[in-house]
Amino acid sequence: MIQEQIFEEIKQIPSEKLAEIYDVIHYFRLGLAQESSGSRTIKQRPIGLAKEQFNVPASFFEDLPDDILNAFEGK
Repeated sequence: MIQEQIFEEIKQIPSEKLAEIYDVIHYFRLGLAQESSGSRTIKQRPIGLAKEQFNVPASFFEDLPDDILNAFEGK
């Protein structure tokens, strides 16, 4: 029954959006397969691997110019 409901919903989606729906379903299914196989091992990375190898320049904290801010806001 639920499959029929899903199929009916998919039929209502515009053709140009079906690839996005496929991606969601496909990657969801792959995630389920990983969970059931038990091969989902996440190795945490150590904190501070790049310590003292990169410095944030002071200019990073300065306000952005108006033209860049406008671009972010679609103006």
